[in-house]
Amino acid sequence: MVAALTGLAYTITPQLDQALYGDQLAVAAVGDQPTTLAQQVTAARAAHPDGTIATVAPGAGDRTTRVVFSLEKLGDKQHTVYVDPYTGEVTGQLTTWFGSTPATTWLDDLHRNLHLGEVGRHYSEIAASWLWVLVLGGVILWWRRRSATRARTTHLLIPDLTARKGVRRTRGWHATTGVWLAVGLLFLSATGLTWSRYAGANFGAGLDVLRAGTPELSTTLDGVPPPASGGGHQHGGAVTGTADNPASFDIVLTSARGAGLSGPVAISPAAESGQAWTVAQVDNTWPVAKDRISVDPTTGGVTDRSDFADWPLLARLSSLGIQAHMGILFGPVNQILLAALALGLLCVIVWGYRMWWQRRPTRAGRRAPLGAPPARGGVRGLPWWALPLGGPVTVALGWVLPWLGVTLLGFLFIDIALGMLTRRRGRPIPRLTRPRPVADPAPLSGRHRCGAAGQRWSRVGQRGREPVTGGMAR
Repeated sequence: MVAALTGLAYTITPQLDQALYGDQLAVAAVGDQPTTLAQQVTAARAAHPDGTIATVAPGAGDRTTRVVFSLEKLGDKQHTVYVDPYTGEVTGQLTTWFGSTPATTWLDDLHRNLHLGEVGRHYSEIAASWLWVLVLGGVILWWRRRSATRARTTHLLIPDLTARKGVRRTRGWHATTGVWLAVGLLFLSATGLTWSRYAGANFGAGLDVLRAGTPELSTTLDGVPPPASGGGHQHGGAVTGTADNPASFDIVLTSARGAGLSGPVAISPAAESGQAWTVAQVDNTWPVAKDRISVDPTTGGVTDRSDFADWPLLARLSSLGIQAHMGILFGPVNQILLAALALGLLCVIVWGYRMWWQRRPTRAGRRAPLGAPPARGGVRGLPWWALPLGGPVTVALGWVLPWLGVTLLGFLFIDIALGMLTRRRGRPIPRLTRPRPVADPAPLSGRHRCGAAGQRWSRVGQRGREPVTGGMAR
C-alpha cells in the first residue's frame, strides 16, 4: 500500500515541476537565434563560481539550458544553474539529483526508501520482491476457485454482481480487479527490482555474464594512456585541460550535431585531462533517442560511438522498462496508466483487508478480532513432484532475490516456532486431513460443497474430528 501511494504521488511530478519551477525550466519568450553555448556557460559560471562543470544540457524551444556543477559538499547531488538560451540570462538555480528538481527528488526518495535511508531501501526491495508472488498466487487461487465451482469464464474478469453483500461480493471485486492489473503489476515488480540494491546487483551481474549490459563508451584519445583512476563523467573528479574553456562546449556540440545526435543532448566534460568528452542523447520518450559519442574537445573529432539500436536486447529492454516504470516513456499516457495501476492496487488491498475482516470467526457470540490461522499440514497435501521441483526453484529464487529468500525463511521459522509452542502447551494443532465422502447424502450448501464428489477438507480440533453432515458443520 505504501508503494502504491508513493508511486501514485510520483506520477504527477512533470506537472508538479512545471507548477513549482516553471520560471527555471522554461523561458519567458522563445527567440529567433540562441546565443552560443560558451556565453551561456560563462553566465552560469559567473552566477555560481564554485564547483566543477559536470554536465551541460543545451536548451531548445521553450526549455532553458541546464549547467550542472558538482560540489563535494553536496554528495551525490548537484547544483544546477538554468540559463535562457536566447538572452544568456540566468533564470534560476536549484539543487538537483540526476537532473531531478527538489520536489521530484523528494517524492522519488519517498517512493524508493521512505526517507529512511538504507532501511527504507530494504523495505522497498522486500515489497517489490513479494509483489509478483502475491499477484501470481492470487491469479492461480482465483482460477482454481472458478474452475472448482464451474463458474462462467466471464466471472474470471467480471465480478458476479448477483452475489449478495458480504465476503463473496468483496472477493469478486478483489479477485477480478487483481486479474485485470496482473500484467501491469508484474511489470512494475520486475522493473523495480532491476535497480534495487541486492536483486538489482544480481541482475546487473547476470547481464555482464551474458554480455548483455549497456556498452561502454571509450574516452581514450589516440596516443594518450588511460588514467589510473578517476571519477564518473557526471559526478566528482577534477575537470582539467580544455574543460575550463567555454568554447570547447560549442566545438563538441557542433560535432555531435554533425554526427547525427539530434534533439536534447547532455555534454559531459572529461573527468581526467587528455580524455574525450561525451555527448549523449537524453530523449527518453518514445521513440527514444539514446545514442552516445565521444568527442575530442580540441579538434572536434568523434573518437567512439554507441548507438542505442546496437545495444544488446536485454540492455535496451531494461532501459525502456525503467523509463516506463518512471512514467516517462509514453508521456501523459504513461502517467495515466501508472496512476490507474496504483489506484487499482490500492482498491485490491482495501478489498483484501475487508474480506479478511468479514471472514473473522464468531466466538462466544462476538466477532473475534483476528481470523483463524491456516491449518497446518498443507505441505503433505502437495503432489509428489512438488517438493523435488519446487525446492530447488525456491532456493534459486531466494539467491537471485535475496530479500525474498530471507523473509521466506523468517516466515517458516515463525511458523515452526508457533507449532512447537502450541505442542508444548498441550493444545492440539488444527491439521488438514484427506478429503472424505460426506456422510449425509443430502445436498450441501454452496458454502460446504467441494467438487462434484461432494467432498471437503475436515479439520481436527480440540474436540477431535468433527462429523461432517449435509447441513452446517458444528
